[in-house]
Amino acid sequence: GPGYDIRILDDAGNMVRPGETGHLQCRGWRGIQMFEEYLGNAKAMEDSFAEDGWFITGDRVTLNEDGWITFADRDKDMLKVGGENVAASEIERVIALVPGVHEPAVVAMKHPMLDEAPVAFVIPSPGLPGAARQALPEAVLAECRAKLADFKVPHRVFVVDEMPRSTLEKVAKAELRRQLAEREIEGAAG
Repeated sequence: GPGYDIRILDDAGNMVRPGETGHLQCRGWRGIQMFEEYLGNAKAMEDSFAEDGWFITGDRVTLNEDGWITFADRDKDMLKVGGENVAASEIERVIALVPGVHEPAVVAMKHPMLDEAPVAFVIPSPGLPGAARQALPEAVLAECRAKLADFKVPHRVFVVDEMPRSTLEKVAKAELRRQLAEREIEGAAG
């Protein structure tokens, strides 16, 4: 919009070229077009603004050839699998097409060799018969193996009746990561 500047930087802090994906930052008049500050939270201010004053949105976007940008994912939803950046949304789009899946969510679990590995949570479609529900994890894995690179295929698939939600009804992925960590601890103890 008028009065705002944007830039898209790669992981090294360089401007991306058309066709590349990077971190979106924006700049405007603080206190007029953009918020002035996180009240009483100096750490949030430090984490949210680059040294030169640009706001770090936490979004990864692709700069298209025509100059428009396309949303790729949130930085916090990116997985680091064997040194590769993997967008959780890319895996979720594949899983969403599996018959019997009502809603997917992908988060990272710690992995001793890969750093992180994708894990999928899926809510089955309403009224899905028991046998189809039980077969859902393998159906999800088969679809992912057919359409994604090996390192993007979830290492585990959990079928759940509901997912934790934020106040805006978005999936609370931080809570899913916490639940996953608890499952891993319980699995190690059992």
